[in-house]
Amino acid sequence: MEPEPFSQPDFRNTEIAFSYKSDKELKELKWLFSMMNKKGLVSLGSALTPFLLKINFPLVKPAVKRTIFKQFVGGENLLDTQKSIDLLYRYNTLTILDYGAESKTDEQDLDEVVKETTKAIELAASNSSVPVVSTKITGLADNDLLIKIQKGQSLSEGESYQEKQLFRRLDTICKRAHDLKVGIMVDAEESWMQIAMDNLVEQMMESYNKSSVIVYNTFQLYRHDKLDYLKASFEKSQERNYMLGAKLVRGAYMEKENNYAEEKGIPTVINPSKEATDKMYNSGLEFCVNHHDKIASVCASHNEKSNLLQAKLIEDNQIERNHPHLNFCQLLGMSDNITFNLAQAGYNVAKYVPYGPLDEVIPYLIRRAKENTSVTGDMSRELSQISAEIKRRGLA
Repeated sequence: MEPEPFSQPDFRNTEIAFSYKSDKELKELKWLFSMMNKKGLVSLGSALTPFLLKINFPLVKPAVKRTIFKQFVGGENLLDTQKSIDLLYRYNTLTILDYGAESKTDEQDLDEVVKETTKAIELAASNSSVPVVSTKITGLADNDLLIKIQKGQSLSEGESYQEKQLFRRLDTICKRAHDLKVGIMVDAEESWMQIAMDNLVEQMMESYNKSSVIVYNTFQLYRHDKLDYLKASFEKSQERNYMLGAKLVRGAYMEKENNYAEEKGIPTVINPSKEATDKMYNSGLEFCVNHHDKIASVCASHNEKSNLLQAKLIEDNQIERNHPHLNFCQLLGMSDNITFNLAQAGYNVAKYVPYGPLDEVIPYLIRRAKENTSVTGDMSRELSQISAEIKRRGLA
């Protein structure tokens, strides 16, 4: 009997995408994305908001919390996230919890990140709708230490102690996740500290990914070397008898990477074009699907074509749509048309739900605002989707 032809999810279906939003919420959403569509406004807000929050300028904190924070963040603490977790689960969508701490230096702050992440793991273990928790190594060690380790420079006695503390912190998180059968995704960072972090994550995978995938590394495929590294990571996992966890992203630091390369007079690690990145990303997806028995992977992308490609590869290879090794995820508050249409079609899909005190998540919020700004002056993709649904409901 011939298999049925592939019926792809329809990412133009705004009814499914926004069914969780009331008419009032949808209108508020249109206003917010209209504001973020204005490049000048976002540039000004990105520059001023951190300062105004720092000096506790009247009304700024409540305004941010009611708008951009509400859209992109699950809450100020772990308990606050339960509302988002429950709402997403009603629409067949899982949650990846992400404590929004980054670039910490103080030992007490670094240990606090371990405590917070461990609490998230424990919540996830008791909640079937939270299979994975995300962590950042830049929240577990001073960035300068990571840079020094990567360069192979000799460490002082204090720095050697800090390196041991970094290993202890990451190992504590991964061991707790392993014991409670919760996944841990380790975020990628800038190239000048990424190798140091990759080496650590590989050690964690070798320790904790023996019978199932607990630890996931992140592969930034806007880098021209990362498809080869994905394949090499798989070979190493086979040689050393553990399973590979791979979260595939395009990447978040293109401007910084290019500026760094220019300043240092070295070749950039970034692909020469968007087309080259798309090709590399999609090749990475194909590699993971082809080896899905030994790799658990996540298509962590807001690119419609890449999400459709993974869906089609699953179908073409006659793999169950909800196979635990083949996953999709998008950020909370973005690409609902992708997330909820994939979920409706029966694929494993999750939202990344960051949380943390407003001061801590401001860098994250600024990145989201900039991502949703229209460079050309045209309507952004998010805004056009929201406008289409408002029109469909007859609210325009």
